[in-house]
Amino acid sequence: MKKRSVHINLEDEQMARHIALLVQKASKYDSSVYIQSGEKRVNAKSIMGMMTLGMDISEALEVSTEGPDEEAALEGIIGFMSGLEE
Repeated sequence: MKKRSVHINLEDEQMARHIALLVQKASKYDSSVYIQSGEKRVNAKSIMGMMTLGMDISEALEVSTEGPDEEAALEGIIGFMSGLEE
């Protein structure tokens, strides 16, 4: 299992769109991908779960991945959430 903290660096005006894109990105990996905010931990491949997380701009979240491509999944999700890639 791999874990890393990330600060969200996405535009607030289109947060729902960013969440949908994040779910699509997470779904491309075979590994399990989870996002945690405080005590709440959700499956990043679930649009409903991600919408309930209530992410805010500049919030610190923890991303964890586990599976055959966990390193690639972690890097991809961190890159997307940091605003480095889409």
